[in-house]
Amino acid sequence: MRFLEEEARALLTRLDQVRPFAVHETMVPAAALFPTAQAAIDGLLIEGRRALYGVVLDYLGWLRGPGREAPPAEQQRRFTLIRLRFNDVLSQFDLFTEVITQRSEHATGVWLSGLDVLAADALSLPRSVLDVPPVVCYLARGPGAAIRRARTRLPGNSANPVAIIRVPRERMIGHGIASSLVHEVGHQAAALLDLVPGIRDDVRRAQRYLPPRARRTWACFDQWASEIVADLWSVARLGISSTLGLMGVVSLPRWFVFRPSGADPHPVPYVRVRLSCAIGEELYPHPQWAATWRLWRSLYPLAGLPPGHRQSIAGLVAAAPGFVRLLLDHRPSSLHGRSLREELFLPDRRAGPLLARFDECRRRPGLLPSVPPTLAFAVVGQARAAGRLAPEPESRLLGDLLTRWAVRSSLDVSALCAAAAQGRPQHFSAA
Repeated sequence: MRFLEEEARALLTRLDQVRPFAVHETMVPAAALFPTAQAAIDGLLIEGRRALYGVVLDYLGWLRGPGREAPPAEQQRRFTLIRLRFNDVLSQFDLFTEVITQRSEHATGVWLSGLDVLAADALSLPRSVLDVPPVVCYLARGPGAAIRRARTRLPGNSANPVAIIRVPRERMIGHGIASSLVHEVGHQAAALLDLVPGIRDDVRRAQRYLPPRARRTWACFDQWASEIVADLWSVARLGISSTLGLMGVVSLPRWFVFRPSGADPHPVPYVRVRLSCAIGEELYPHPQWAATWRLWRSLYPLAGLPPGHRQSIAGLVAAAPGFVRLLLDHRPSSLHGRSLREELFLPDRRAGPLLARFDECRRRPGLLPSVPPTLAFAVVGQARAAGRLAPEPESRLLGDLLTRWAVRSSLDVSALCAAAAQGRPQHFSAA
């Protein structure tokens, strides 16, 4: 049938427009993706296009041969399935276009590359080696962040080759951007370490020894486990900066802050802040956590809630420290006997060492860009929390740090390529 043959050939012409991003997205070198991420994305698109090209050619061969005598409905059915696959390829292309196109924006593109460096640091573990995927970041509207984890399914059932983190544009640039980003990194880390199922098993075992009302409270922790683990990852990396950033995200009209979560995996915002403070107090004890919780309670007093709901919220708040201890004592098989407390604790993320490093960095301005990115954000966030850094200089400082990390990463990649071309090893600064 001429109509279907021409439609199939038209698909081929449109498929030719799905080109690798390496040949049609312009950006300064410092804004570029990590080469591993660029190669993974382009490889996915090239393979998808190649496979679909073969399917279309096979269809044309069938249509001109055995399929010529097939009923028109069968010819149309086969073409429709091919067209659906074509739309899957376009959906994948559009997804990554949204991520990569922002790299061409002045300043924003370079900052995004700096956030890639921050995310890569946040995904590393000091005592373990993870098979980590490339991470790419992009900006979007709204107060919250989100992640499309690596190795999950894309349209067309292809495996996503990179972790894609959407960060809120309204948080650029302050210490809160790291809180959102590292929380999303925590989701990827939890999947790599297979944390959530084991934590839920621990919660359910603990529930057996509780009275009925407490069991209902802990059932909420079971439901919220994935989000609480991600908050744990963020607090462990960023200290008080994580909790203050979280408070910025969930500072909503009162009804939303106390709204029952229903089937939502996110904790009730009021309780979520309590859990974050409890995590901080367990990992990095300091009076600032109690002070932060008092501040939050003053912003959203329980007075005025219906008695039953108030009692439920109060029960969750009271149970939070016990649940956090169970969470930190969890020993997943992926950590070979070590608990989350042992694995995630970083002595330099305590309040005292962070403020001492901030004072040292003020005396030696070139020091802060050389420390790991999550530590740098933790230092800046701690200084902000202690009243030693105002929002305006904080924003300038963090913008400068993101730019420096992006430039350093670009130069390191260039040096690596030059060294490979000359056939000699090359050493690099830590990103």
